[in-house]
Amino acid sequence: MGFATSAHADSEPLRVGTDATFPPMEFADAGKRSGFDIDLVEAIGASLGRKVEWVDIDFKGLIPGLLANRFEMAVSAIYITDERKKVVDFTDPYFAGGLVVMVKTGTTAIKAPIDLNGKKVAVQVGTKSVSYLKDTFPKVELVEVEKNQEMFDLVAIGRADALVTGKPAAYQYARTRGGLMVLEPQLTTEQYGMALRKDTPELTKAIDQVLAKLKAEGAYDKIVAKWFPPAA
Repeated sequence: MGFATSAHADSEPLRVGTDATFPPMEFADAGKRSGFDIDLVEAIGASLGRKVEWVDIDFKGLIPGLLANRFEMAVSAIYITDERKKVVDFTDPYFAGGLVVMVKTGTTAIKAPIDLNGKKVAVQVGTKSVSYLKDTFPKVELVEVEKNQEMFDLVAIGRADALVTGKPAAYQYARTRGGLMVLEPQLTTEQYGMALRKDTPELTKAIDQVLAKLKAEGAYDKIVAKWFPPAA
């Protein structure tokens, strides 16, 4: 049960904010939170000797909620960016992802990312997809939605030409739902991190130690294998 501090050991829950709408990282399954991030944070909580108490919040509210002390940590497939690092601290990176483009299977209007300019592209508000597209494809018509699922729906029914989202969610959708496909190459390569307030450096350090311990003991690899099985 290493790394639990005397101030927190077994005494109070570890409150963690998440937007559980991004399978396979975090999502609701039969009314219960599930996913890679969920399993990893639960393992971290167990090592710290603290029960995890989840706080559900829209993605755009994660960092404001963290800064307002609604929870101690935000974990929701959050990319580590220089802009976010100005206001919060991050753990060591715990998984590599990146932005990708999805279109309806069989479409010929968008064959590669360069074809996005002039098209309607769905993005989730508050994510890096928004700023990336504004900077890289200024002629894109952004369609901003609150939830990840809404992007898939808009493309599926033809109200958006494409969507830009994180690679894990894109491939999960293509594998389990179908009707949409991922374009190559991916737009960016990003690192996911767990966000914490700058006034809790000891907690950030403790979680980094636990992450290293889980990796060294093989527990991390088991969680990865569960949620990202090798392609058949």
